[in-house]
Amino acid sequence: MNQEIFTINNLWILVATILVFIMHLGFASLEAGLTRSKNTVNILFKNTLIPAIGLLTYAFIGFNLMYPGDAFAGMFIGLGGIGLSLPEGWNTSEYADFTFYTDFIFQAMFAATAATIVSGAVAERIKLGPFLTFSILYVGICYPIVGMWKWGGGFLDTLETPFYDFAGSTIVHSVGGWGALVGAYLLGPRIGKYTEKGMKAIPGHSIPMATIGVFLLWFGWFGFNGGSVLSADPGEVSLVFVTTAIAGAAGAFGALLASYLKFKTYDITMVLNGILAGLVGITAGADLMGPGEAAIIGFVGGILVVLGVVFFDKLKIDDPVGAIAVHLVGGIWGTLAVGLFGDLAGGAQVLSQLIGIGATAAFCFGTSWLIFFSLKRTIGIRVPAAEEIEGLDINEHGMHAYPDFAKQG
Repeated sequence: MNQEIFTINNLWILVATILVFIMHLGFASLEAGLTRSKNTVNILFKNTLIPAIGLLTYAFIGFNLMYPGDAFAGMFIGLGGIGLSLPEGWNTSEYADFTFYTDFIFQAMFAATAATIVSGAVAERIKLGPFLTFSILYVGICYPIVGMWKWGGGFLDTLETPFYDFAGSTIVHSVGGWGALVGAYLLGPRIGKYTEKGMKAIPGHSIPMATIGVFLLWFGWFGFNGGSVLSADPGEVSLVFVTTAIAGAAGAFGALLASYLKFKTYDITMVLNGILAGLVGITAGADLMGPGEAAIIGFVGGILVVLGVVFFDKLKIDDPVGAIAVHLVGGIWGTLAVGLFGDLAGGAQVLSQLIGIGATAAFCFGTSWLIFFSLKRTIGIRVPAAEEIEGLDINEHGMHAYPDFAKQG
């Protein structure tokens, strides 16, 4: 590879890294907007520390846990070392398409996403300390182990028909989704959410903020998926941009249709989550699909997110932002779609996708249950009822996000 191509590839991955980093602002805005004003500082605080946790844990252990080297091919776990040590030759075009540090920083941007997904599902009633403890353990250990199974050459990558997950419908999104499901279940619903008369809607305080968050996420997703090409190849990157955009757009219409048929109203929050579900759905196979297939995957994802929200509410699993329906349901659907549509479609691929989904479910559900349940039994994970009613901002942070309007809650 000549130096000019190497430089272009390296530059594109760094630009994609910036786009993925912006997604954390999108998550913060979305989660804050869909929750009540009295908990805004708490949401923003968590979403500020999560990228910091992701970067530090990934630098210290996660990167080498996820990419331990050829000696661990086909394994369930492998440790390539501690910290960031530059392999000989990595910063030259003879070794790779981009530098070692570019590889690290791009992958590190993905690492914190799993905890961010959990943050929305447990919002408005979890203690800050236990949540941060969970995030450190889950992001530092669980996420890179699952990532190693495919992206680091582990057992899912060495199946007879290899499991396929281009940019992380399972490896990123459902990893976060399983943690979100366990956390929301063990915490229990917010006070007043489910009553003897049925479910009571608890609307978020800022639809404009939530909408900005979704558009920031959609914007960043071009880096999330486009950067996962791992080069600046013009044909592949442009295809991924198109399938990503179309799936998100189709997700909006799938959610619009399903929510209108179900609730007889035009629900902007469902449409916003439909966009995200479409994006999550295409993430596993964005490089394998054509525009028509991307539209189908996104449209079905939008429908599924509405059905998912209704389903989890029936189970009385309270998810203030719909993160479980978006990332877990959407992630499973997108992973299965690789075997149903596109270049790899076929029965053998469906089986491999199911193996990957099942292995990830078992490991992530078990790990998140162990962490959350241990915290619940020791230091507790839920704030007292009086603090929940008054708001986490004033009780956990000693301030209001909107001090002039604090009495309006």
